[in-house]
Amino acid sequence: MDAVDALNEIAFWLERELAPSFKVQAFRRAAATIAPLDAAELATRVADGRLKRTKGIGDRTFQVIAQAVDGEVPGYLADLRERNAAPLDTGGAELLAQLKGDLHSHTEWSDGTTPIEVMAAAAATLGREYQAVTDHSPTLTVASGLSAERLEEQLETIAALDTGPLTLLTGIEVDILEDGTLDQTPGLLGRLDVVVGSVHSKLRADSRTMTERMLGGIRDPQTNILGHCTGRLVQGSRGTRPPSEFDAEAVFAACAENQVAVEINSRPERQDPPDELIRLALDAGCFFSIDTDAHAPGQLDFLAYGAARAAANGVPADRIITTWPLPRLRTFLAKS
Repeated sequence: MDAVDALNEIAFWLERELAPSFKVQAFRRAAATIAPLDAAELATRVADGRLKRTKGIGDRTFQVIAQAVDGEVPGYLADLRERNAAPLDTGGAELLAQLKGDLHSHTEWSDGTTPIEVMAAAAATLGREYQAVTDHSPTLTVASGLSAERLEEQLETIAALDTGPLTLLTGIEVDILEDGTLDQTPGLLGRLDVVVGSVHSKLRADSRTMTERMLGGIRDPQTNILGHCTGRLVQGSRGTRPPSEFDAEAVFAACAENQVAVEINSRPERQDPPDELIRLALDAGCFFSIDTDAHAPGQLDFLAYGAARAAANGVPADRIITTWPLPRLRTFLAKS
């Protein structure tokens, strides 16, 4: 098989398993290192030992490349395929099959790990009809949030990409600032296909303060989705974090009134909102968006987790905007 494809597929499966990023990046670096070489040159460098001495190629990645050059499916890849043969979660299989896209993902432009085109290719391989690029906004400097100038540049980059049958939507995960305003210029936000509004700071604020902050973001006419509304962490390398406190009834009523979907964040460490809040939002008449919040291609498969939680809490498919065909979705996002 193609050695570059083998290395990138290994990275995908490792990302899906939430493997440490240094391990994943070893395979993506190796793929980038050999990508410029044609098949004959690669085979020659494997045979004469030059490839093994090349910067960016380690013992494991060399073994994978050598086996691929010999026409084999590398053993490490075969093991990963077997290990990942089962769906991540079967609880929402019927709902998962109805999902057409994902409206929350990150690239190397902020705190994601790969270029836009790599994320787009993975989304297409997974059968998505549309995928939104929603990198962070300026205030989140720890995640390399995009200034207005960098966001302008990203929009030009996306416009120049050919993603085939996949529609790549422009977007942002914009911080809802402490005063309830959005962390990007209104003019730029108005040019985007989708705006995910999220709180990333001062998560331990008192309920009244957090509620007013969230209501400000929800009532901004540019906001389409309320991202990971409690900010909680329930597992993972960053440890755990309790949910923030806010008046959920008021927040979800505002979401319903202002045509803002409540995100069901599919990341296993977030599982946000908690089940009781999903049911409360459903009773409030909210729409939902099942999103991956993926920071790497393999994490785009996390939709299975969100689908399982939505199904378990009785959310009908038609209340989930990511089950909708693109024309209907665009109408919702435009609030028309």
